[in-house]
Amino acid sequence: MEKLKGIAASGGIAAGKVMLYRASGKTAEKRTIEDVSAETARLDAARAKALSDLNSIYLKSLKLVGEEDSMIFQIHKMMMEDEDYYGSIKSKITKGKVCAEYAVQATGDEFAEKFANMDSEYMRGRKTDVIDISKRLIRCLTGETGEGGLSGIKEPCIVAAEELTPSETIGVDKSKILSIITKNGSKSSHSAILSRTMGIPSVVGLSDAFASVADGMEVIVDGSEGAVITEPSEETLELYRKKEQGYTEYRRDLEKLAGEEAVTKDGRRMRVNANIGSPSDVGDALRNGADGIGLFRSEFLYMKHEALPTEDEQFAAYREVLEKMDGRPVIIRTLDIGADKKVPYLNLPKEENPALGYRAIRICLDRRELFRTQLRALMRASAYGTLLIMFPMIISVSEIREAKKELENVKAALKKENIPFDPGVKAGIMIETPAAAVQSGEFAHEADFFSIGTNDLTQYTLAADRMNDKISAIYDQRHPAVLKLIEYTVGNAKKAGITAGICGESAADTGLTEFYLKIGVDELSVAASSILEVKKKALSTDLRQ
Repeated sequence: MEKLKGIAASGGIAAGKVMLYRASGKTAEKRTIEDVSAETARLDAARAKALSDLNSIYLKSLKLVGEEDSMIFQIHKMMMEDEDYYGSIKSKITKGKVCAEYAVQATGDEFAEKFANMDSEYMRGRKTDVIDISKRLIRCLTGETGEGGLSGIKEPCIVAAEELTPSETIGVDKSKILSIITKNGSKSSHSAILSRTMGIPSVVGLSDAFASVADGMEVIVDGSEGAVITEPSEETLELYRKKEQGYTEYRRDLEKLAGEEAVTKDGRRMRVNANIGSPSDVGDALRNGADGIGLFRSEFLYMKHEALPTEDEQFAAYREVLEKMDGRPVIIRTLDIGADKKVPYLNLPKEENPALGYRAIRICLDRRELFRTQLRALMRASAYGTLLIMFPMIISVSEIREAKKELENVKAALKKENIPFDPGVKAGIMIETPAAAVQSGEFAHEADFFSIGTNDLTQYTLAADRMNDKISAIYDQRHPAVLKLIEYTVGNAKKAGITAGICGESAADTGLTEFYLKIGVDELSVAASSILEVKKKALSTDLRQ
């Protein structure tokens, strides 16, 4: 028996036999071609087929994991259409007179190596994505059918692989895959994200220890601890069976809290809302007892389209969410594109430091027609529920006033057109920069509510890129400077008589729940899967102690 240590990627415990998985697909041979035009035409046709296949996978994954996690395959489409990637393939065909398969593989290898050498764990995780799209393109060139995935497994097993691509992961039959363990990979890889959403216990990044795993071997996988126990004794198996039973009972007890309000022992009420990316995510929010939607990331509507979504398309999505929430409050954030969220058809400029660049409200106030279309869709939808509109990346009073001015102009136009809307819709802002926190006293007289985005607030306050794992110890959402800015912001909201919530990742940090309650935070907005744990923590808190 040996205990191997990896990275905890997806919680839960599983025991069973290992099936070593080797990805399908042969290495492309270097072959000289004569007709460059014909070869690039082959490539173009293969890309069209690959993009069509990705769209089909996206639609399938919507049913399995919801809109937000399905965006992985929309990102794959964007990567395949990226001019640097596709241009490199064509250049190899044209200049080197090599076959398209070899050009794709060579380019994929080059891009994968670039990603693998980046400082950011998140960006290193994109290595698997570029490998995935390159394999897909080669399969389309060779006429190979199937996804090269794990859908053909007959008996329940624990899949062990050097690395799994998102396409391979989404193709698994959950009834046959007990767990996933990999030699490479990170917690932030798209494959790890999918395994978490699908509820498959996973340990990644075993590195050299992966060599100790053999085909047919009995193992235990603890996805919460990030451990793999090879050839466990009966005593160890019994220990983990009890641990698994305890985990199951814990989840069952949590589920009982779905219908309860988060009220502390001394009577303090905390609203616990859900963060969502599309109407399809509302079901999970309601099943977990969300009091409302604290953050609807509207940018996902833009990212899944090939062109700007129309006013009617946006209206339909917003209306659906509001109707499904049946009167519960829904905060919809206006377009927050830029930085790590790309939309090719917007033709945004390449920037040296996009996190500090042309993004979010800066784009909306610069491209007013884009902004007005969204505001019209939002206001039309407001007639079907309780809508609150939130403006992101605000750093000045003038930005708030300009955004509100556009909103008032839209209201006036809709009134003139006799289109129904709720005239009392509240307009709030995200506090996600030190500038906004410091000016929160002035902002509180301009906005109807605050929602503190702790992800960006932390990285901007600490000058620490949240995607760079080399400084992950510095990126600390519990840092005193960050907590002081939050407390100062909440205090200013209270003085002005408006509400203040948290919608960043730290909202789900139960180690901060009591602090947030003490300083007067009105609501926490978290992923649907975290709602019950936050409720449990609030219910057990007594602020009199």
